[in-house]
Amino acid sequence: MTKVRRAAIVAPVRTGVGAFGGTLRPVSVEDLSATVVNAVLARSGIDPARIEDVVFAQSYANSEVPCVGRWAALQAGLPVAVPGMQLDRRCGGGLQAVATAAMMVQSGAADVVIAGGVESMSNIEYYSTDMRWGKRAGSVTFHDRLDRGRERSQPEHRFGYISGMIETAENLARDYSISREEADAYAVRSHQRAAAAWEAGRFDAEVVPVRVPQKKGDPLMFARDEGIRPGSDMDTLGRLRPMIKGGTVPAGNASQQSDAAAACLVVAEDCLASLNLTPMAYLVGWSAVGCEPANMGIGPVEAVRKLFHKTGLGFDQMDLVELNEAFACQVLAVLKGWDWNDPERLNVNGSGVSLGHPIGATGVRIMTSLLHEMQRRGARYGLETMCVGGGQGVAAIFERA
Repeated sequence: MTKVRRAAIVAPVRTGVGAFGGTLRPVSVEDLSATVVNAVLARSGIDPARIEDVVFAQSYANSEVPCVGRWAALQAGLPVAVPGMQLDRRCGGGLQAVATAAMMVQSGAADVVIAGGVESMSNIEYYSTDMRWGKRAGSVTFHDRLDRGRERSQPEHRFGYISGMIETAENLARDYSISREEADAYAVRSHQRAAAAWEAGRFDAEVVPVRVPQKKGDPLMFARDEGIRPGSDMDTLGRLRPMIKGGTVPAGNASQQSDAAAACLVVAEDCLASLNLTPMAYLVGWSAVGCEPANMGIGPVEAVRKLFHKTGLGFDQMDLVELNEAFACQVLAVLKGWDWNDPERLNVNGSGVSLGHPIGATGVRIMTSLLHEMQRRGARYGLETMCVGGGQGVAAIFERA
């Protein structure tokens, strides 16, 4: 029986996370993708011809950049022979890209794969389904792909109408008795931790600059997360109205719509020496589960339970835990579902509420931040998990090399 090869993570990098409609708005999806692919090549020193595939996640794809993995390869100047693919598991797509690349390596289908994720939420378009065969009379409807993607996350005939992800968060706040004050307090902590991380230089090594064209003058080099609000406090958040009347979720304790890209090399362990590559970590295992779409935020509970069962590990072995902050109340509900909550190991440098949630890129962004923090601390194991729109949860464990 052939031994399964371990999948090593090499040179994980990310861009700074741009605020919705902010500094990265002029930067195309293909340029964001190429930026991190080129950075991975530069940091690893690998011969581009040794790349056997490029696996990229994007949740809001369109025909401007079809098959973004192939586009990323070509835009970055990789040899034409290097193929690429695109996948989508919504919020978990970036982590799925890493897992898919790892399975390719573990099975022997490839030795070296680039895995990444990208999202330019600032450039998600409006579209019409009325115009293919023309309209004889009447008005034309244009859908906002950003909102429509949330409304259409599940079949309405089976699960009823769900207005969007905010409704699912409010469902968890009700079911798990999460108060507005608790959610706001968690959001304040996220912003404080992200601001402190930048102040201490903890993100410096993982972030690569993005060249942003300007109408006049030289391009701007963007290299810092811009959604962080260091001055957030309970009074500031308390003045914000909830997005659903009587609810617990205002914009201030929900994740931010964002623009970013992140990528890494996934390499077979037995090829590291010959390629002169130094791994940062190994993928120990991963899992995905489904849950009720109306309670999509609780997905990490079963995803982590399944992963712990498969790996034989548990929270006691996890030195760091990264739970994406889709909503502050959703994080607090998951912690209750786990019956675990250790602020000293959880989201130590902030997450989606403060850093932003560029959907397809988030899974790789989180992994990149996690692995760099594990390296700083000399940690052995790190857990990454997130909820997924439409009712899923994903999780993965990484072991520092």
